[in-house]
Amino acid sequence: MAGQQVQQRVQDFCARFGLRVPILEAPMAGACPPALAIAVAEAGGLGANGVVLDQPERIADWMAEFRAGTNGPCQLNTWIPDEPVDAPDRVRAAEQFLNRFGEAGEPAGPGPVFAEQCEAMLAARPAVISSIMGLFEPDYVERLHREGIAWFACATNIADAMAAQEAGADAVVAQGMEAGGHRGSFDPQTAEQIDVGLFSLLPYLADRLRVPIIAAGGITDGRGVAAALALGASAVQVGTALLRSPEAGIDPAWSAAMEGLSPEQTIPTRAYSGRLGRAVPTQFVEAWTGDGAPLPAPYPDQRRLVGQWRRGGARVDRANNWAGQSAALATTAPAGEIIERMWADARELLA
Repeated sequence: MAGQQVQQRVQDFCARFGLRVPILEAPMAGACPPALAIAVAEAGGLGANGVVLDQPERIADWMAEFRAGTNGPCQLNTWIPDEPVDAPDRVRAAEQFLNRFGEAGEPAGPGPVFAEQCEAMLAARPAVISSIMGLFEPDYVERLHREGIAWFACATNIADAMAAQEAGADAVVAQGMEAGGHRGSFDPQTAEQIDVGLFSLLPYLADRLRVPIIAAGGITDGRGVAAALALGASAVQVGTALLRSPEAGIDPAWSAAMEGLSPEQTIPTRAYSGRLGRAVPTQFVEAWTGDGAPLPAPYPDQRRLVGQWRRGGARVDRANNWAGQSAALATTAPAGEIIERMWADARELLA
C-alpha cells in the first residue's frame, strides 16, 4: 500500500505540472544556462533559471533560448528582497579585509529592480515561478494563478512552510541544510540556527501540509530520490547533482573541487554574498573563518563588494563555488543522462 501511495503521489504531481520525471533542476543564479534547463526538460524534468541577478531583458532572452530548444516546462526563480541593513562599520571592515586579496575594480551600476523582475517573469509565462527567502505579495500570487502559472515557495522550517501554504503556494520546496548554495531562510539573521536536515524536515512537513512537497538538499543519485519520495515528497529538486555536467559549463576549478569532496568538508559561509550558503572550502571562503577575519558585510553589500574586487582582478574566487554535502556523488555525465539515471535507479528501489 505504501508503494502505491508513493506512486500515486508522484503521478499526480507529474500530471499536474507537465512532467514525465519528478526531478526539478534547482534554479541556481549564474549556473543555469538555457542548455542545462533544456537538457533537464528534454529528459522529462523541470528546467530552471535563477534570475535574481538578471535585468528584465536578460530574463526574456533566456526564456526565448529555452523555448527554441524544447517544448518542456521550466521555472523562473527570484529572491524576495531583504529588509535593508544599515551597517557601515561591517561594510568598511569587509572592504579592508578584501584588500588583502588585491585591488578593487570599478563599482557596478544599479542592480535589477525586484518589481521589474517580477513583471518580466510573468511576461515570460513559464510553467512555474518560484520564490526563495520569503513570499510573494498576495496580488502577485493572484496574477500568477490568473495566468495559469504555478507558484513554488522555498522553506527551511515548518513556520515558513505553513506561511507559504496559507499564502497560496501550489507546492513547497523543503530545503534541508545539506543543500548547496544559498539557504532559503525567511529571516537572514537566524539562518545558522535553522540547521535542519532534509530527512528530518521532510516527514514533519508531509504530516502537516496539504500542498505537494518538493525535497531539496543532498539529493545527488537515485537513492536520494527514492528516500525523499518514500518520506512524503512528490518530487525532488537537484542542483549540485547537475553542476558538473557539460551543459552547466561552470568554471573547471569549481567542478574539480567537488571531486571526492566529503560531506563534512563543505562550508556554510556568508563570504560570497552576505547571505548564508554552503560552498566548497576554497582559500577565499576559508579566509573569512580565520583569526581576525571580520563578519562579511550584510546582503547585498557583501555581494556588491565581492563583485567589485573580482572586476579588479583580485585573488577572489571567479565564481561562487557552491556545493551541497553530497557533491562527491556528482558526475560529469550529460545532464539528461543524470536525470534519466537518477529516476531509473529510484524506480528500481521503490519497486
